[in-house]
Amino acid sequence: LFAMCFALFMIMLDNTIVNVALPSIQRDLKTSPGNLQWTIDAYILTFAVLILLGGKLGDRFGRKRMFLVGLGIFTLASMLCALSTSDGQLIAARAFQGVGGALLNPLSLSIIAATFPRKQLPTAIGIWAGVSGLGLAVGPLAGGFLVEQVSWSAVFWINVPIGVIAVLVTLWAVQESRDATTRHLDLPGTGLVTLGLLALVWALIKSGSHGWGSAYTLGFIGLAATLLAAFVWWERRSSDPMLPLSFFRIRAFSVASAVVALVGFGMFGVIFFVSLYFQNVKDYSPLQAGIRSLPMTMMLMALAPLAGKINARIGPRLQLTTGMLLSSAGLFGLSRIGVHSSYNAIWPFYALMGAGLSFAMPAVSATGMAAVDPRKAGVASGVINASRQVGGALGIAVLGSLGAALTRSRWND
Repeated sequence: LFAMCFALFMIMLDNTIVNVALPSIQRDLKTSPGNLQWTIDAYILTFAVLILLGGKLGDRFGRKRMFLVGLGIFTLASMLCALSTSDGQLIAARAFQGVGGALLNPLSLSIIAATFPRKQLPTAIGIWAGVSGLGLAVGPLAGGFLVEQVSWSAVFWINVPIGVIAVLVTLWAVQESRDATTRHLDLPGTGLVTLGLLALVWALIKSGSHGWGSAYTLGFIGLAATLLAAFVWWERRSSDPMLPLSFFRIRAFSVASAVVALVGFGMFGVIFFVSLYFQNVKDYSPLQAGIRSLPMTMMLMALAPLAGKINARIGPRLQLTTGMLLSSAGLFGLSRIGVHSSYNAIWPFYALMGAGLSFAMPAVSATGMAAVDPRKAGVASGVINASRQVGGALGIAVLGSLGAALTRSRWND
C-alpha cells in the first residue's frame, strides 16, 4: 500500500505542480503561449489516451512488472524535463512522462485490489484515494515553494528520489499478479480505443483555440465517436476482448465510472480556476496561493483514510451520496465569489469540497472494483481512471471556454 500510494502521489502531484512553474518556464525557455500550454496538454494527452492500455498490459504481462516499467519511464522522463533547454525538449519529455503515468495510475489500484481481501479493500482504497487527492491539492503549494526557492526545474527533480524509493519498496513488498485468462492483447480493439480517446481528448484540448462550434472541433469529436463505436462493435465480436463490455451491464460499475468522470470534471476545473483566481485576481504569490488551498488538502488528509471504515459500516450508496452533496455545496459556495471576496468567503467551501471528495472517491472506486472479477482488476481500474482523466480534460476544456467567454463579455465591468 505504501509503494502504491508513493507512486500515485508522484503522478497526481504532476497534474497540478507544473501549473505554478509555467511563468518561470516561459521566461527561461522563451516559449510561446501555445507551446507553454502544450507542457500541460502533452502530459494530459498521453496519460488519458494510454491509461486503458496500461491496465490491460498489467493484466497480460504482470502488474508488478509493468508497474516497475511505468516507474522507470516516469522517473527518467522527470529527469529529462528538468534538463530540458528548449520548449520542444520539454514538451517531448512531458509526453513521455504521460506514458509512465498511464501505466502507474491504473496498476496501482489493480495491485491493491489483487492484494487486499474484500473486507479490507474499502479501507485500502480510502487511503489510496486520499493520497490521490492529496497529490492534486499539494501540487500548487509544493510548486510555489520550489519555484520561489530553487527554480522551475525543481518541480521535476523532486520526482526522481520519490521514483527511486517507490521502485525499491515495490521490489521488496509487492507480489506479482496477472489475469491468467488474458492470452493476447486484442490489437484491433486496443488500436480503436486508443485512437478514439486520442481524437476525443485532442478535440477537448483544441476547443479553446478553435471554438466548440468549429468544423475542426466537431470533426475530431465525430471521428472519436466513429472510432469508439467501431471499438464497441469489434469488442462484441472478439473472443478475448480488450475491454469486456459485460462490465457495463453491472450497474454498480457503470455508475462508478460515470461518477468518477463527473468528479474529474468538477475537481480538475475547480483546482484550475481557483489557482488562477488566487494569483491573477487576488494577486497572491505562487506560494501564498498554495497555502490558501490547504483547507481542501487537510480535509482530504484527515478524512479519506477514515472513509473506508465508514463505507464498511453504512455502505457505499449513503456514503457516496453524502460525499457528492457536500461537494455540490462546496461548488455552489465557490460560485458566489467575486473580485472583492475575502478569503473567509472561500475557505469554508474549499473545506466542504475536500470533505465531499474524501467520502466520495474511495466509495466510488471500491464499488467499481468490487463489482468485477478480481482477475480483470487491471482493465477495470483502467476504465475507472480513464473516466476521471477524460472527465478532467472535459472539465478544463468546457469551463475554460466558458470562463474565457465570460471574461470577454464582462471585461469593461
